Amino acid sequence: MILLQSPCRYLLQVLSTRVQNLDKGVELDCQCVEFDDVRYHIQGTVKNPNILLLSVSLPTPPPETVFLGGLPPGAIDAIKAAYGAVLQILDPPRDGFNLTVKLNLSKLPPDEEHKQALLIKIASIREVVQGAPLRAVLKQLISRGPKSDLNKLVSLAHRPNESFFVVPQAEKVTLIFPMQFKDSIDTVLATSFLQEFVEARRTAGLSSAPPCLWSPSPPQELIGASDEALSANAGFVSFVIFPRHVDGRKLDRTVWSLSTFHAYVSYHVKCSEGFMHTRMRRRVESLIEALDRAKPESEKAKKTAQSRSFKRLSIKDGRGSSMNSR
Repeated sequence: MILLQSPCRYLLQVLSTRVQNLDKGVELDCQCVEFDDVRYHIQGTVKNPNILLLSVSLPTPPPETVFLGGLPPGAIDAIKAAYGAVLQILDPPRDGFNLTVKLNLSKLPPDEEHKQALLIKIASIREVVQGAPLRAVLKQLISRGPKSDLNKLVSLAHRPNESFFVVPQAEKVTLIFPMQFKDSIDTVLATSFLQEFVEARRTAGLSSAPPCLWSPSPPQELIGASDEALSANAGFVSFVIFPRHVDGRKLDRTVWSLSTFHAYVSYHVKCSEGFMHTRMRRRVESLIEALDRAKPESEKAKKTAQSRSFKRLSIKDGRGSSMNSR
């Protein structure tokens, strides 16, 4: 299966092109929209080509999800830790956006490899901002210090007006995703996909993956959640994360995979739907060809005879009588 990549490819292309052409004065004003209604707006001027303004709009959070200053908890600290002096947060952000930052391209590292790595990190700003609260919870899981908010249900936004839930515990963290789809066909495919997803976890090659459960009804951990969050038409998926799943470099990959799990399922549901439509069209074409080959020769000859047309011409001679000719 295909995993979604954290860098925004369009944003990375714009940044790379700008860095390679700093000596050319070009006005820059680009916008793009990513899955789950995440929007980007990047601007640059001719007078100061080293400075870029990047604005990010996140999905609208549901009522049970808390945003601080229009951003998820811990997002500001995560941005400062990830980018340092290269990026400066502007307050307030541009109208219609949750975050606006100023990029100083002159402070990029001179080494090409490190420069490209930092550009990829900037293009992954969605992961840094949107995954900040989940990253903080998972860091507590691997730390030996005192843990706060144990067994407390935490709501994190990941789609417009939709959230998933995190339950921190002493030795593990449980994540619960209410799977909601608007299209009835998507709902059926997603339900089947998620059940097979749980079964695949039981194979020997995936024994070290996080335990995964699916249920058509809300699990007990969601007691007290809003009615909107419990109205999932494709069931509820639960993951149990242990310290081994977030150790070292695994943390960032785990945070991104969990934050975009619904988009991951939606992508594969649409791919499955498109594949089935293609197979159906090919099947219909093969059946039509088989029917054409099965027609008897007499019927084909009859059709050929009926397709010929003859006209009778009436020619009058000088005495007024007519002669027929074909």
